[in-house]
Amino acid sequence: MAKYMLIMRGNDESIAKMMETPFDEMLTTMGRFNEELIRAGVLVAAEGLDDAAQSVVVDVSGPAPIVTDGPYGETKELFGGFYILDVASKQEAVEWAKRLPAFPGTKIEIRRVPGIDEFPQDNEWIIKERAWRERTGQL
Repeated sequence: MAKYMLIMRGNDESIAKMMETPFDEMLTTMGRFNEELIRAGVLVAAEGLDDAAQSVVVDVSGPAPIVTDGPYGETKELFGGFYILDVASKQEAVEWAKRLPAFPGTKIEIRRVPGIDEFPQDNEWIIKERAWRERTGQL
């Protein structure tokens, strides 16, 4: 099994369509999908994000960080939420992403989340992180 993150990216069209949808209807649709993931035993985490207009951007490309009100860059492809699934393969992650109830114009990026076992186990910081994960029940 491997973890994959499904990153939901909206554009102006998909965000407008989402805003037209009654909130209860959206919750029901997403709730049904989430229930499928839970029943299949693959859901690790899932979160939607608040309105990008409420975001703050910290730009560290210059000599000193610059903080500005968001959203960052173009609204063509805003990061709107994510799922983390623990599945057998990238293809299985793709199959779940194809079933995700999304508004027209949404893109779903899929990226593998490397496990802690893939890093050098004798590294001081990996040892500390492993201990923290064990203390918090994540391992």
